Amino acid sequence: MKITYIAHSGFLVELAHTLFLFDYYQGEIPALPPEKPLYVFASHRHPDHFNPEIFGLARDRENSFFVLSHDIWRSRVPEELRERTAHLKAGTRWQRDGVEADTLRSTDEGVAFLVRAEGKAFYHAGDLNDWRWDGESENWNRGMAEKFRRYIEPLREVDLDAAFVPLDPRQEEHYALGLDYFLTLADYRDPKRGAKKIFPMHCWDEYGIIDRWLSEHPDFPGRERIVKINVRGESFTL
Repeated sequence: MKITYIAHSGFLVELAHTLFLFDYYQGEIPALPPEKPLYVFASHRHPDHFNPEIFGLARDRENSFFVLSHDIWRSRVPEELRERTAHLKAGTRWQRDGVEADTLRSTDEGVAFLVRAEGKAFYHAGDLNDWRWDGESENWNRGMAEKFRRYIEPLREVDLDAAFVPLDPRQEEHYALGLDYFLTLADYRDPKRGAKKIFPMHCWDEYGIIDRWLSEHPDFPGRERIVKINVRGESFTL
């Protein structure tokens, strides 16, 4: 499995026979092998997660499909591609040609995705995160934490090959709340449990936030699974 970080929350996952593109909004998409089916996911309509340019990928590819959150307007999808497009609400399972996608409710717009294909499993959070902000009331922040923990619960004890999880510097001292809780969902003392690799995302090109997390968690048993992203376009082979 090869994973390429494109920008922000955008990643390309390449398996032996299938391609998956998540939450593209800007950056250079690598060359896509034409023989492999392409599944393009968009977790919600925010412009840093959904760019209508993705539909141009289908121009010369009949084997391309689009899996979109229900909040992305159908009118944004070119008419000729609507039969190849699914709009999913939270709590939905979607399947096509050996690809299975489950959706989780988000604490912001749209959904998160749990995808299985070719014996691999990976999770893309979209904006499912513990969004604690100093400018909000304590009641609001407490309610956000409660909703986040409830919405992400379906991932408890789920083993993943890769997970894409927000680590947002705009939250300042609360930047790691979502990632830290995600890491409680499995026993990371066991190398066979949890996510094999965890890709921080939604970092707004401030990749030092990953170093900050690593320095603040020197004894975490799964810290070697956190992928250190340094630049757009970087690829990783798992």
